[in-house]
Amino acid sequence: MEQPQLTSPFVDLFLELCALSSPSGSERAVTDRVTAYLDELGLAWDEDDAAAQLEGDAGNVYCRIPPANGAVGTPIFLCAHTDTVPPEAAVEPVVGEDGVIRNAAGTILGSDNKAAVAVMLEAVRRILDEHREHAGIELLFTCQEEVSLRGADAFDHTRLHATTGYVYDQGAPIGEIVLGSPHARLLDFRFHGTAAHAGMHPEDGRSAIAAASRAIADFRLGRIDEETSANVGVITGGTARNVVPEWCSFTAEVRSHDERKAIELAREMVESAAFAASLADCEVESEVRPSFPGYRFKEGDPPVRLAAAALERAGYTPTYALSGGGADANVFNARGLRCVNLANGMTDIHTPDERIAVADLEGMVDVTLALIDVARETGHGTGPDDA
Repeated sequence: MEQPQLTSPFVDLFLELCALSSPSGSERAVTDRVTAYLDELGLAWDEDDAAAQLEGDAGNVYCRIPPANGAVGTPIFLCAHTDTVPPEAAVEPVVGEDGVIRNAAGTILGSDNKAAVAVMLEAVRRILDEHREHAGIELLFTCQEEVSLRGADAFDHTRLHATTGYVYDQGAPIGEIVLGSPHARLLDFRFHGTAAHAGMHPEDGRSAIAAASRAIADFRLGRIDEETSANVGVITGGTARNVVPEWCSFTAEVRSHDERKAIELAREMVESAAFAASLADCEVESEVRPSFPGYRFKEGDPPVRLAAAALERAGYTPTYALSGGGADANVFNARGLRCVNLANGMTDIHTPDERIAVADLEGMVDVTLALIDVARETGHGTGPDDA
């Protein structure tokens, strides 16, 4: 494999995308850059009404490139999301002498998922410039993925001609194929107590914060077993330092590759919260709702075999793993499509240490071109072994 250039128009595009702030619901700048690039390539695209549905400033962008020269095979769709988790400072992406891109400003880089956005655009550019044959390519750039996959959920999936798709949204070395993703539940709790002056009449108060704290202390959190995890992420409450707090709210989540375990653990947490509230003579409102559905592939499934063949053709050894996170693939699989998540070399995503190597950006372009080639060589809707 050739050594990648540390600077190139492709790398510059990725750096430009990363420098554009795009927390969930505020993806307009990135969406505009993506659509401008598609315009430069002479491709037709449209943006749906997800912005209005989800109270954001940008929707999902869809672009279809029909089969070239009547080529047959397996059409595929590629999906990447334009949003990031909220950055805590400016994003100043820089390429180090080691060929690794980091954020010099000490917050997230945004390679999740702008690396995939840039790779998809660069791969399509090369396909058009080189007049490569393909069986049909669809590009989907979704909004608000980082908040329970809301953009993909709002997209009309019946517009897709392809039934096989790929996302590049796993922070691991290139070659890893995600065979499964967990089922997730979101939990919201609000405790109600009684306010009182904390110095003069504390005995008249009922602390909602104390009740909520007891509930959280009783929860089973972190890694529950090899399939299941739980977390409390945000807690707020009270009105002033010298007032016994009459309210306290917190949000939690449960994930498991076994849906029954996810449901049971969520029920257990609701019961623990009710018990903690009763001990403190408080009340609690609890809400549990689905976040995203899980899925599971086998190594022999056609879209997995296609991905493995493409990775091998691009010089990578396929490996297989289960993910603890969700991706847009969860939504598409729940709707009857076959969408596989592939690792793309991102490291320490969602942290100030987030980074990605230029070599991995270039490598994923090679993987994408190989995916398209292998898909063209297969029978319609089948795996590479059935060509």
